[in-house]
Parts: sequence; C-alpha cells; structure tokens
Amino acid sequence: MSKKVVFIAFVVSLGGFLFGFDAGIISGVMSYAGPEFNLTDGQTGWVVSSPSFAAMIAMLISGRLSDVIGRKKILIVVALLYAISALASAYATSYEMLYIARMIGGLAFGAALILAPTYIAEISSAENRGKLVSIQQLNIVLGFFAAFLSNYYFNKLNTSGESFLTDENVWRWMLGVEFIPAILYFLFMFFVPKSPRWLCSRGKMNEAKVVLNQLYGEQLAKVEIESIEKNINESQKQEKVSILELLKPSLRFILIVGLVLGVLQQITGINAVYFYATSIFKQTGIGTDASFASGILLSLTTVVFTIIAIFLIDKMGRRPLLLLGIAGISISLLVCAYGFNQATYQLTSDEIAQFETVETVETAKLEPFANKTYDNDIDFKNDMKAALGNQVYAKNEGTILEAATNINATLVLIGILGFIACFAFSLGPVMWVMLSELFPNKYRGLAIGVIGFVNSFISWLVQQVFPWELSNFGNAMSFLIFGVIALGGFFILFKILPETKGKSLEQIEMDLVKN
Repeated sequence: MSKKVVFIAFVVSLGGFLFGFDAGIISGVMSYAGPEFNLTDGQTGWVVSSPSFAAMIAMLISGRLSDVIGRKKILIVVALLYAISALASAYATSYEMLYIARMIGGLAFGAALILAPTYIAEISSAENRGKLVSIQQLNIVLGFFAAFLSNYYFNKLNTSGESFLTDENVWRWMLGVEFIPAILYFLFMFFVPKSPRWLCSRGKMNEAKVVLNQLYGEQLAKVEIESIEKNINESQKQEKVSILELLKPSLRFILIVGLVLGVLQQITGINAVYFYATSIFKQTGIGTDASFASGILLSLTTVVFTIIAIFLIDKMGRRPLLLLGIAGISISLLVCAYGFNQATYQLTSDEIAQFETVETVETAKLEPFANKTYDNDIDFKNDMKAALGNQVYAKNEGTILEAATNINATLVLIGILGFIACFAFSLGPVMWVMLSELFPNKYRGLAIGVIGFVNSFISWLVQQVFPWELSNFGNAMSFLIFGVIALGGFFILFKILPETKGKSLEQIEMDLVKN
C-alpha cells in the first residue's frame, strides 16, 4: 500500500474529520447557547439535529451528482460549505440564524460522508480497501477528539475568569474554530486526483490509466484497468439507472443488507451520545467541568478502537467485527440503563445554601424541596424547572445535578465507554466499508445515496427526539430503548450479513448480484 494512496484517502476523508468536529463541538456549545437563547427541548433538538436534516438532502443527490460531474469537484465545494457554516454559526445572533448556518454545514457533511468512502473504494485494491475506507471513520473520531479537547480548554478558560471569554461568547469561539480545518481541507483537495473508476465510466480511459499508474505502478494498474473496463462494458449494455431499479430481485438482498446497516448504525443512539455527551455526563452528577473532561475520554476511546478496527477489518473480516460490536453495544447500553435506574436525587438544606454563590439561582425557591428524595430524574428535574424556570435550570443543571445525584457514576461511564468502543470497531467504520463494496459500479453512487439518506434521517430523528426523550422518559428508559433495539439488530445481522473481505468489487458483484 503506497504512501500516496494513504495520503489521498486521508485528505478525501477530512470531510469526516469536520463532521466529527461539528458533532463534538455542539455538545459543549449547547451548554451555553441553549440557556442564552432560552431554547425549549424541541428547539435544542433542532439546533443539534438540523445539520443531519440537511444532510439527508445532500446524501440523496450527491451520489448521482458525483456520477455526472465527478467526486473531486463536489468535495471541493463541500470544504467551502464547511468554512461558511463555521463562520456563520459563530456570528449567529438568533436561534434561526444558528440553525440555518448549521444546516449549511449539514449539506457539506452529508455529501462528504457519501462521497469519501465511494472515492476511496474506487482508488483502492481489494486487499487494502477495508483499511483505506476505514480512514474515513478514523478522521471522524479524530474530529470528535479534537472537538472535545477544544471544548474542554475553551470551557476551562471561561470558568477561570482570567480570559476574555464569557458565558455569552465562549460558544461562538467553540464554533468558529472549525473554520481552520475547513480551509485546510479545501486547499488539500486540489492535490487529489480524480477517481480512476469514475474517469473510466466517463470514457476517459487514458486519464484513468495515468492515475492508476501513479497510485500503483504499471503492473498492478494494468490488472485494475482491465477489471474496470470489463465491468463498465457489461454495465453499458444495460439501460440507465433509476431508483426503482434498486428494487429489482437481483439487488434486493444487498439493498436489504445496506438498509439494515444504515438504520442500525444510527438507531442505537450513537449520535445522541456524541451530540449530547456533555449533557449526558451532567446527568451522572459529576458536574459541568468533569462533564467536559469526560468528553475527552469518550473521544479518545473512539480513536483507539477505530485504529484497532483498521488493523482488524481486512484480517478478521467485516462480519465478525460487526456481530461482536453490536453484541457489545447492546450490553453496554443495558448497563447504562441499569445504572441510571438505580439513581436517586436529593437536595439537602446545606446543599441548597451553597447555591447562594450562584447569582441566577434564588435558593429560597428551592427550600420547599429540601431533603425530598426522588427515585427518578424526571420528577426531580420537573420540580427544579418549576421552581427556577427552564432558562435558569438549564444554565445551572450541572451544578444542581452534581449536588443532588446519588448514582454509581463509574458504572454509567463504563457503559457509555463500552458502547463507544464497540461502535468504533464495528458499526462505525465497517458499515461504510460494506456500503462501498456491496453495490455494482453502475448502482454504487445512487444506492449509497439512498441508504445514506435513510441513515441521516434516522440520525436526525434520534438527535431531534433525544432532549424530549430525556425529559419525558428519563435517562434509564432512554438507554433501555437503545439497548433493546441493538439486541434485535444483532439477531437480524447474524442471519443476513455476508462477508466481503479480500474480494474485488467485481467479484463481490458476481457473488451477491449476478449469482
């Protein structure tokens, strides 16, 4: 595997880094922007989830559009949209401006998440494709890590009282710093060649040969070009592709597999944990500062286990990693549900008195609830909101829960980190690898776009509903729902999931479609 191919794969998947960065950043941003704009649960959900909503549109059209004008050109536009979104979000003066700016970023990462694995698969050889496509997921988790680290330091500077940062402007800096990697992505994309398989599909065989020679040398390039030409010649004998063709019997099985993977990756709640990480850690009562620090541990775990996946995916195979991972996801989520279910909440008179140092909290309003024990978080938080008002409670939730919560926070943390680790070596990277492999060249852009649309819709739905879910179902029930869904997903995948390790794209097509 040449260094040039690794460099190209890393650059192309920087869109994934920006997606991860945006997702990690928003979990800290909402701790400040939410109270400042006095957002409801629905509005909080929309600010967080609106990029995923926009991504649905981008995912649906970007695959087909890239088939016409090329992967590289669209990825350059993607980088530009990321930069625009970062600046517009940082300068947002209202709830409406904030979510519109974030939707611009959603268009970018929707296209990037579809096109990066597609492009990488098209420049990869069979024996290295799993590793190279997994670089997309590695960049995503590196983005998460960079974001949580950035949030932690911005929050630290803000709470120290020794910098220009305040509760009113710290979240703007959190969002604006994304402009730097976005511009770097834009510049680096000009050093990336066009996809050789796309060039062949447009009849530009000589240009494709030049690219393959640069990537792999003349001998391997000759083998690759012959395989691509044969596949394209067979595809050209058929009529143009429409969405309805994805439903024909020969594609039905791989479409079902793709849809199950696309839905399961998001419906188990991964983006609820990532996008609301700071808020979730606050629910354990560890406090605001510790919640930001725990985000770093969460993202570091993701990085470590994603790297493990990259080393294992072409050795161990796609199927074993997915089945092992989804089983671990289910167990971890059920551990979280158990931990939250055992929690109790109580504010003593002494603890309430300590809130006198917090300017916005009127301690007299909390006195009627002194020494009252709650066996669930819903009743406790509802009483706090009724006493203080939603805005004041939201701004001080970490402090209040830190004082009131009696929970095995270590157990919950183990559950969350276990979930993240299992996702990072299974559904995270392996889904995108398999989507880039399952579909014939002729259908690949369209099929991945459709499944990406479904994937993004589920992601949006989970993010949008999660704040309401926590308020109405509580922490324990929310994680129980995700855990039961993951358990069901394990049995479905056990029955239908094929293995694609070590096969060329053309051989996979022969095995799963033509035969």
